[in-house]
Amino acid sequence: MIDGRGTETLPPLLYGTAWKEEATEGLVAQALAAGFRGIDTANQRKHYFEAGVGAALRAALTKGQVQRSELFVQTKFTFERGQDHRLPYDPQAPIATQVRQSFASSQEHLGLRFIDSLVLHGPTNATGLHRDDHEAWRAMEALVGEGVVGSLGISNVSAGQVVDLVKFANVPPRFVQNRCYASRRWDGDVRAHCKRHGIIYQGFSLLTANGPVLARPELKTMAARYGVTPAQLVFRFAQQLGMLPLTGTRDPHHMAEDLAAAQIPLTQADLARIERG
Repeated sequence: MIDGRGTETLPPLLYGTAWKEEATEGLVAQALAAGFRGIDTANQRKHYFEAGVGAALRAALTKGQVQRSELFVQTKFTFERGQDHRLPYDPQAPIATQVRQSFASSQEHLGLRFIDSLVLHGPTNATGLHRDDHEAWRAMEALVGEGVVGSLGISNVSAGQVVDLVKFANVPPRFVQNRCYASRRWDGDVRAHCKRHGIIYQGFSLLTANGPVLARPELKTMAARYGVTPAQLVFRFAQQLGMLPLTGTRDPHHMAEDLAAAQIPLTQADLARIERG
């Protein structure tokens, strides 16, 4: 197991590893080779193959292709309702024990003692926070206190749940990760609360959830003016809005394009046009 902490400077883009199954290891290896230094995964075998992520990380670190100090690695604890039969913990155990068992399993999968970010993979209910959410968060806070986790986050939350968590937390959330819809003002309510409390918003499904936006003639015209693709415009828009975007592309060419989006100098007027959806 590799010791050492990751980068203190967040990368401009995270590589998301959901729904890649046996292709996970090869795709993460390609992403690292392309220049990605932020990797997002979860200990949820239903949608992620975390061990495949770890195999790619170990290979790159062992060969010296990347250094641990360059990487930001994020995983998640997922309640039983979000899992299939391949659970990384004893479902009969208390929630705090489940968090510890899941985290130990993630350490083994990833080959890392220290994980840069641990995310609660969705609260128990659609509104408010349940006692199980509180118990899970306290267990996650204990891992921060033990020096094996850098930051905490929560995903798939409403604006009200962000407020509730900020009030409850002893270790405040550093990240919120949500599916980001243009039709909901790019998750404007949640982002507003994140900004108010100094939380970094991670946006996923920026392309797949917003097909109509990418197809708009106005966006295509704007992309042509900058000499980029509509997808690159959306990623750069998200970055300039203060988001930390995720991309899960399987195409090496698109990997390079997505990383290059950070160099697009969008004007405030163009930001406003995209924000209108």
